[in-house]
Amino acid sequence: MYLTQNKLKFGIQNGLNVARAGYTEDQILTACMLADKTGYDSIFYMDHTNVPQWKNATVLDPWVMLSAIAAVTNNVELGTCVTDAIRRHPSNIALAAITLDRISKGRAILGIGAGEAQNLKEFCIPFEKPVSKWEEQIEVIHTLYDSTPDNTVDYTGKYYQLEGACLQAPPIRKPRPPTYMASGGKRTLELTGKLGDGWLPIGYTPELFEDHAGQINASMDKHNRTQEEKDNFQYALDIDVYFSEDAEESWAKMKEAVKVSLFKPEVLRVHGLKEIEGFDFVKYFTEYSMSDQSWIVKMREAATKIPDKVARSSTAVGTPEDIIPTFERFMDAGVNHFVIRFWGKNYFGSIDKFASHVMPVLREKAKH
Repeated sequence: MYLTQNKLKFGIQNGLNVARAGYTEDQILTACMLADKTGYDSIFYMDHTNVPQWKNATVLDPWVMLSAIAAVTNNVELGTCVTDAIRRHPSNIALAAITLDRISKGRAILGIGAGEAQNLKEFCIPFEKPVSKWEEQIEVIHTLYDSTPDNTVDYTGKYYQLEGACLQAPPIRKPRPPTYMASGGKRTLELTGKLGDGWLPIGYTPELFEDHAGQINASMDKHNRTQEEKDNFQYALDIDVYFSEDAEESWAKMKEAVKVSLFKPEVLRVHGLKEIEGFDFVKYFTEYSMSDQSWIVKMREAATKIPDKVARSSTAVGTPEDIIPTFERFMDAGVNHFVIRFWGKNYFGSIDKFASHVMPVLREKAKH
């Protein structure tokens, strides 16, 4: 029995896959129109300032692009995957989400994380106490959603304050545009259960997803979330798909990169892998930026020690028949909203192939 309580959802992610390929804005909009017409439920857009390791990549602002996508689509939900409120005040994020919701007639999702050094370091933006700030940021955003000139709001936090503040554009979606939180540590998972309407991680195995979903469930109970909130909660996953006629050959080419994307303490813990000595995860997460090659080298060397079987369970590679079991394992782990990064040369073909050959099979299985 799959743990999908509501309709099983599928979305596309315009992330590093699209940036690295250097697709033009027109090509991206065309891909989004295709997804809208072929039955996808959502479209997400990454929020990076840059990706200097890929000098030919095109990196665009997600809020501007999502507004353009809203204008050429009718059905899909539209969200950031994910933004942060370190580079912008939470009031700016709240207003952007409301504006997108209104432009799209109630289809906005706020995907939000605590931020990462790679978007901040070179721009001299402080990256201190990110999790404590993140909690306040989301509380401020949710508080402002309900504000009007006749209902101004106050907020007193350690990092953020509001005094008689208001926004002047109510969201269409009720009770608010849903907040999907990108979390993967003990504190951030608890905050997701406390404040989130969904969870949107990346770089997971089914075992890790199930473990962390359990922590979110426990937090929802602890913070007395209503049954309706629990039932509507979206357990999403940002997952990579690479269509290929020869799964083994393709996997051999990509497995090192997949291991790097998986390399984090929680994966090692859940899979009983001894922590790889000599790698300082705390320093990595707080100091690493894309332009610092020394950290990239250290990480790649350490990540090779992740077993192939563990790494492969996180990524869908091969023909539609090859990749369906990967999705089934994640459905068993609790995923009910897949956000897919399609890799490979034929982006449009991959969107169409997945819609035609994978989505119907998985939706049918979700019913049983």
